[in-house]
Amino acid sequence: MIPSMNVKDAIRSRRSVKCFDPEHRLNQEELHELIEAGMLAPTSFNMQNFHFVFCTDKEVQAKLRQASWDQAQVEEASVTIVLAGNLEAYKNTDRYLRNAPEEIRQMFGNMIPGFYGSNPALNRDEACRSVSFAGQNMMLRAKEMGLDSCPMIGFDPTKVSEILGLPEDHPPLLMITIGKALKPARPRMGLLSIEEVVSVNAFGNHPISGEILPE
Repeated sequence: MIPSMNVKDAIRSRRSVKCFDPEHRLNQEELHELIEAGMLAPTSFNMQNFHFVFCTDKEVQAKLRQASWDQAQVEEASVTIVLAGNLEAYKNTDRYLRNAPEEIRQMFGNMIPGFYGSNPALNRDEACRSVSFAGQNMMLRAKEMGLDSCPMIGFDPTKVSEILGLPEDHPPLLMITIGKALKPARPRMGLLSIEEVVSVNAFGNHPISGEILPE
């Protein structure tokens, strides 16, 4: 049975681990849990403009390590997940609106292609948002399952795309390593105060003060 914890505990205890047990593997049920967590993340207009490549083969992970500045966790993790954005997702509205009411399909179907097709920067930003939501879901679910993770941007996207056969319209935007930690994460380097990152109703208005002191 997969262990669980509440969301607050998962958020407070999730850390970026760099050293994983290279002998630990995930079973199909555990992989499915991570996939489900990612797929349930919110996306604009339900576009689901992402694609996840779950890398469990050690030879593939070794190649990805070389494309990731030789960071050991890429090869040693139980699974290395490359989260790619689907920059063409907006075009096929039938794909992601197939269960919507007819009036919604008509309204969004006519609007979405022009909305994103005319603004490539917005389209890529949307893919980045979707991938980020999915990645955070996966990492929190991993922590709930007794696993650790590390989100990564330290990789050569061109080399990663070549290794995994990603098409040009599916750029790799994020990499996440998940597995059993051999060493704990480094001590936290300190969170900013609430006043430095939170305003209420207008920028610079700080009626809420204090510090966040995670475990």
